[in-house]
Amino acid sequence: MNTTLLEPRKAINKAFLKIKPSRSFIEIFKNNLIQLLDRINEKESEEFHKNLVIAFLKKTYYEPNYFVNTKGRNDLVVHNGKEPGSFVGVIIEAKSPVNKSEMISITNPNKKALHELVYYYMRERITHKNTELKNLVVTNIYEWFIFDAQLFNNIIIIRKQFFQIGSASHKIKTIL
Repeated sequence: MNTTLLEPRKAINKAFLKIKPSRSFIEIFKNNLIQLLDRINEKESEEFHKNLVIAFLKKTYYEPNYFVNTKGRNDLVVHNGKEPGSFVGVIIEAKSPVNKSEMISITNPNKKALHELVYYYMRERITHKNTELKNLVVTNIYEWFIFDAQLFNNIIIIRKQFFQIGSASHKIKTIL
């Protein structure tokens, strides 16, 4: 798979470029981002940093309209509604800022973070039959890799051999 670094203006859906955020929203975002970055403690665990990301996302974007939490073994998910029973719309794999060995990069996406994200996607899409996924994210707080779920759908679900491998893998995990 070839990776391409896109400028934010080219990566963002054109419909979002037409939305002009209010001054108050920009201030909320700025203050929450500063707080997120100030609270990073490189001596702390991945769990600590995952909770920072949860707090940032809730305060900045999602509360009170969307339920944000873990789901099973997924680090973090954003549901499409207020209730934990609603379908997941976003899956986030959060890594510690110092965990360079597992974090993807532009030059090397073949890392544990992406492997876990693919597994979580397959479980959500295949096992839970969720067709409402919108985005998949890998972050270490400093870097955010945001993938359109449609890309994963085209690569994993439409290509039958990958789907069969995923189904076999899930059966093995279930047995274990």
